[in-house]
Amino acid sequence: MAEENDNTEIEESVEEGVEEAGEQGERELDFILDIPLELSVELGKTKMLVNDLLQLGQGSIIELNKLAGEPLEVYINKKLIARGEVVVVNEKFGVRLTDVITPIDRVKSLAAENE
Repeated sequence: MAEENDNTEIEESVEEGVEEAGEQGERELDFILDIPLELSVELGKTKMLVNDLLQLGQGSIIELNKLAGEPLEVYINKKLIARGEVVVVNEKFGVRLTDVITPIDRVKSLAAENE
């Protein structure tokens, strides 16, 4: 009988510890969820001379390195995370993700940058 009471007390203690750890984990996750990130979408790139830059004016056209219809690149904190296509939603531009970079590929790209 005393052994059953001891087991019950241990089980209750373990359950309380698990609940506390779960609540603490949620608080830590809430902190992470509030970290601001910079998201950017790249339509294309080009290189130009300063002289050409100074010649730009309203109506100037800058030719980019991508063809029409090629996917846009989506970056978070300057790291590629996805590719997508332009959409219009309620008269605003948006991006429909068509290819999300896997976490393994993201880690590999980080390793390649550090070499």
